[in-house]
Amino acid sequence: MTSTQWRRRVFKPAAWLLCLTPLALLVYGLSVDLGANPVETVTNTTGIWTLRLLVITLAITPLRWLTGLNALVNYRRLVGLFAFFYGSLHFLTYAFLDHQFDVTTMWEDVVRRPYITAGFTAFVLMLPLVLTSTTGWIRRLGGRNWNRLHKLIYVIAAAGVLHYYWKVSIKLPPTNPMTYAAIVALLLAVRLWIAWRRRA
Repeated sequence: MTSTQWRRRVFKPAAWLLCLTPLALLVYGLSVDLGANPVETVTNTTGIWTLRLLVITLAITPLRWLTGLNALVNYRRLVGLFAFFYGSLHFLTYAFLDHQFDVTTMWEDVVRRPYITAGFTAFVLMLPLVLTSTTGWIRRLGGRNWNRLHKLIYVIAAAGVLHYYWKVSIKLPPTNPMTYAAIVALLLAVRLWIAWRRRA
């Protein structure tokens, strides 16, 4: 067995387990104690893990550039798809448990409530990235066009931060959202700096 095959057999399953751990802990926690508002617990947990996995996805390319660990790129798609998975759970919790799929009420929320607008925008923009995440779509679009399309992840992350910021600031000082905003800004700055150095 080569070192590459060994890494795939060990690290890929480990990455799957790590990404599924938040869901397992959420299910276990709900089975033990539903709490005062289980719907809010599910909504908050799936939402924060969507944002965390988006940030990790963004961090993989700069880390690969800075450390020379090119194997990290093999996990970018996996983490990104799990971000969409948790985002889908977040959206379905809102759509089904909060609104019973009442499209009219949901659309009123999107129009009238800024944090819902930002979250819905982030979720919708994730769809084309997920649909074009396969090797076949990279060939169809061409590497350059595919890369341009997938730069939408920065817009998605920014919309996710705004969604979190506006939601939390209704009740509490938005300390945590500002931390995520700073991380996303730093990752974007690193990418721009490396791109500038390459051109120079």
